[in-house]
Amino acid sequence: MEINLRPYQEEVVQTALRGENSIIWLPTGGGKTRAAVYVTKKHLETKTNGKVAVLVNKVHLVDQHYEKEFRPYLGKECRIVAISGDSDEKDFFGNVVRNSDLVICTAQILENSLTNMEEDKHVELTDFTLLVIDECHHTHKDNVYNKIMSRYVEIKLKKERNLPQVLGLTASPGTGGNRNLDKAVEHVLQICANLDSAIMSTKNYIPVLQRVVPRPKKKYDIVEKRFKDPFGDHLKLMMSMIHKFMPSEVSSSLREVGTQEYEADVVELEKKGVQKENRLIAQCALHLRQYNDALLINDTVRMVDAFRVLSEFYNSRKDKLLDGTDFFLQGLFEENRVELWQLASNDDYENPKLAQLQQTLVEQFKDQDSRGIIFAKTRRGTHCLYDWVNSNSELRRVNIHAGILTGAGTGANHMTQRGQKDTIKTFRDGALNLLISTSVAEEGLDIPECNVVVRYGLLTNEIAQQQASGRARAQNSVYSVVAQEGGRELRRELTNEYLESLTAKAIDLVQSMTPREFQRKISELQQMAVMIRIQAEKNREERKQRYNPAQVKLQCRGCFTPVGCGADIRHIENSHHVNINPDFERYYKAGGPVFLERSFEDWEPGRVIGCSKCGKDWGMEIKFKKVAILPCLKIKSFSLNTPQGKFTHKQWKDVEFQVSDFDLTEYMTSHFPDLDLENDD
Repeated sequence: MEINLRPYQEEVVQTALRGENSIIWLPTGGGKTRAAVYVTKKHLETKTNGKVAVLVNKVHLVDQHYEKEFRPYLGKECRIVAISGDSDEKDFFGNVVRNSDLVICTAQILENSLTNMEEDKHVELTDFTLLVIDECHHTHKDNVYNKIMSRYVEIKLKKERNLPQVLGLTASPGTGGNRNLDKAVEHVLQICANLDSAIMSTKNYIPVLQRVVPRPKKKYDIVEKRFKDPFGDHLKLMMSMIHKFMPSEVSSSLREVGTQEYEADVVELEKKGVQKENRLIAQCALHLRQYNDALLINDTVRMVDAFRVLSEFYNSRKDKLLDGTDFFLQGLFEENRVELWQLASNDDYENPKLAQLQQTLVEQFKDQDSRGIIFAKTRRGTHCLYDWVNSNSELRRVNIHAGILTGAGTGANHMTQRGQKDTIKTFRDGALNLLISTSVAEEGLDIPECNVVVRYGLLTNEIAQQQASGRARAQNSVYSVVAQEGGRELRRELTNEYLESLTAKAIDLVQSMTPREFQRKISELQQMAVMIRIQAEKNREERKQRYNPAQVKLQCRGCFTPVGCGADIRHIENSHHVNINPDFERYYKAGGPVFLERSFEDWEPGRVIGCSKCGKDWGMEIKFKKVAILPCLKIKSFSLNTPQGKFTHKQWKDVEFQVSDFDLTEYMTSHFPDLDLENDD
C-alpha cells in the first residue's frame, strides 16, 4: 500500500531519509507514526540486510502500531513481529529478531534482551539498522528508553561502527520543569543528546498542520469554593484527635491537612515511626494518610466516595487489632461512622465541581455523535467519577455511556491489558462515548477524535497538558479545565500554558544553532552523562557491599516482628526476591490465589501472603520451575535493621547488601536431601 504524506510530514522526515538520527516533533494527531512508517519503508527498501525495532513505552501500543500502522503498509513486503509481555516470542527474542525484518516491542523487552546472555534471547544494538522510539521525550533519567540509549551513546563514544539510525517521535519534549529559557534549552539539548539526534519540526507548512490538527476551544470552568463542608470539617476534627493522641512535637510539624504536602509529611512520619520502632507514630501516620486521601477525594468527587474509601480501609482492619493504638484508631472511626455517613449523604453540601462537570458534559453531548474523555488524577478517582456518571440522571438523558481506562497491573483499581484493549475498542466502535481515564490515554493511543476533553482535578506538567488537549481534535471541540477559583489546579494550568510556549522557544533556539555548535554541545552532554553513569554505577556497587547480608535483619513494617535476615534472600531474574529459609513459613499466613493476566516462562503465581501477627501484606508465593514454592516479598512491607540503624526502601535495588541469585539445584538439595537429582529414573 502506498503511503501518502502531508507536506509537513514530508518536511520533517527529510533528515531521517538521509540516514541521519532525528526526532520528529509534531502535535498529537499530526501523524508522527505514519511518518515513521514511511521512513521505515524507505529504510528497508534501500538498506542491505536492514532490520528495524520500533520501541513503545506502553503494552497496548505494540498491537496498535502493528495493526493500524506498520502491517497495513509493510506487511506484504517484510516480516513483521509484534511482541509484548504476554507474547511467547519474548522468551526467544534473539531468534525472533534474527528471523524478522521489523520488530515492534516494548522497550523493556529489548532492554532485557540486551542484558540476557542466553543465545536464544540475546541481541546487540548493532543487530539493528534503525531504532524508532515512540514518545521519545521519556528518554531521560532512569527510564528504560534512556538505559537503552545510554548503551548506544557509550558505544558511539568508543568510535565503534554499525550503530543503528535513531528516529524519535514526540508531541512535546517539555522543559524538564524549568521556567526560564536558558534551562529549557538545556533540557531540550539533553533530550537530543540522550537520543543522539537533532529535532525536526515543520517550518514551511505550519498553516497546513494547523488545519489538520486544529486547537480546541479552551474553557476555564471555574467554580466557587463550597460554602459549607460539614463532612470535610468532621474528617478534619477526627484528624485533630489523632494529632492529640501523638506526641505534640510530632503533630506540630505537619502541614495543612487535605493537601499533597500533608500527605508527604505523614509518609515521612510513618517511615520515622518504623525506624524508631514507635508503633503509635507509625500507625497514626498510616491512618492519617487515609483520612487525608478522603479529604482529597471529597475535594474532587463525592462525599460518599470519600466515606466509602475510609470505610473499606477500616473494614479491612477489624481483625488486625494488636495494641492500644489500633483500638483507639479503629474505635475513633467506628464511633463516627454513622455521623460521617449521614453527612456524606446530604446533597446540600455536595462538591460544586461535579455540578460544573455535569453542565459541561450535558452541553457537549447534545449531539448524539459526541465523544469525550475526562482525565482524572488517580485510578481511584476514575472509578469514583464512573460511579457518579452512571448514577446521574441528567447524563443518562443525553445518552452518555462511560468506560474506565487506567494503567495495567495487578494492584487495586488496575486494569488488565485485555481490559484496556477491550475498552479502547468499544470506545472506537462507538458503544462507549465517554472515557474516564488516568494519564494512560494522554499518549499514543489510537482514540477517535473527541469533541470534548475535560481535565478534572489535575496537577500535571506541560507535556501531559499538551497530550491531553491534543485528544480534542474534532471540529469545534472543547478543552475544559474544571477547577476551583484560586485553586492550585488553575494555577498549574496557567503555568503549563507558559511552559508550552517556552518549549517552542527553546526548540527554536536549539534548531537555530549551527551544526558545529549543536554537535559540540551534544558531545559535551553525552560525555558528561557517561561519566555520571559510571560514577553512579560505582556508587551503587559500593552501596551493595556496605553490609554483610547476615548483618541485615528483616522486620515486618506493620508490627516490627523480626522475620529473617538478608542472607535468606535470593533474586530470580533480577526482579523477584524470595526467602529461601524454610523457617520463614511460620511468620506468614497464606490467603487466596493470585490471578495474573500474563503467563511466565519459569514461574506461576501462588497465594497472597501476609504477616501472621498483624496481617500486613507481604507479597505472594510463586511456584518456580513447577517444583519450588517460594515466598516472593515486597521490600516496602519490611524494615531493614542494619548496623547503622533501621531503614525502609521502596525497591529491592536500593538495599545495601548483595543479594545472590537463586540456585534451584542448591535449594532442592538443601530442602530435600533425600532427593536424587542425578537419577532420571
